[in-house]
Amino acid sequence: MIWILMIIVMVLSMFIQARLKSRFEKYQEVPASLTGAEVAQRMLQAHGIHDVKIVSVEGTLTDHYNPQTKTVNLSHDVYYGRSVAAAAVAAHECGHVVQHQEGYAPLRLRSVLVPVVSFANSWVSWVLLAGVVLINVFPQLLWIGIGLFAMTTLFSFVTLPVEINASARAVKWLDGAGIVNYETKPMAADALKWAAYTYVIAAIGSLATLLYYISIANRRD
Repeated sequence: MIWILMIIVMVLSMFIQARLKSRFEKYQEVPASLTGAEVAQRMLQAHGIHDVKIVSVEGTLTDHYNPQTKTVNLSHDVYYGRSVAAAAVAAHECGHVVQHQEGYAPLRLRSVLVPVVSFANSWVSWVLLAGVVLINVFPQLLWIGIGLFAMTTLFSFVTLPVEINASARAVKWLDGAGIVNYETKPMAADALKWAAYTYVIAAIGSLATLLYYISIANRRD
């Protein structure tokens, strides 16, 4: 049963990634009045934030906000792009900046989990592998690996409200600032919706994998 769920998740993940790519390519062809960098700058200024830099980074859809360096990192197509897709992504990342400024609770929780998850990610694969190999000799090791993996799964689910809320803030601000209108607002929302789906399916996939390892440990017990 768990194998079936994992296969479904894998198929859905490929579909969502393909759909996300096609949506962004489509909305990159819809012009906007500002570049992504200009949208980000205006949104930060509108919220009274003046100590965060906006920089261009390599890659596609590599956009992210780094609270440690206080930088909004926008991919080349978003930073320089003058499209609905670029505006939506830039505003989304600035939504994270606003969350950070306001002390948004799920974001605070995710920040607390970062060092724990970083440690878990460094060891979880090795511990799980060793746990499966040594299950008849040292069954407790697999449960340790499951505990580490559970932290990464928790992180995936805590990330969901953070991403969804950032997208909601982005669309609302873009609309209020007049950067999108009645015709392009649904496009911005649609682009961010498919981006959010990638986090949803990742969380479900992580949960399915966690259940798989738990089933292995329970069979040994």
